[in-house]
Amino acid sequence: MRDDEIALYLQQALASGELQSAESFGKPLAADAGWEATPDSLRMPFKILKNAGFAPPEVALFHQKADLQAQIAACGDETERRQLQEQLGQLAQQLALRLEALRSSGQF
Repeated sequence: MRDDEIALYLQQALASGELQSAESFGKPLAADAGWEATPDSLRMPFKILKNAGFAPPEVALFHQKADLQAQIAACGDETERRQLQEQLGQLAQQLALRLEALRSSGQF
């Protein structure tokens, strides 16, 4: 489908009121916790896959990373904070290895 065909379809949907019936119409998109942690080159492909109901395993790792960072920020116990930071380091290494494997294989 070409861009002008998509634009025409969207204009028709807007004119018919079909778009306005969507509950998120006219509202800002909800923030996604993993968005900022996702490399720029992967944001759009991952978003497309997510909207299609499929998420590659790397997305779960980005969400885990964001969760660990939030836990560290909220943690008051120094021993627990060190354990969380160690987990975050291991997760970051695992994620870096997976992303490097994708890069070297030419998948992105």
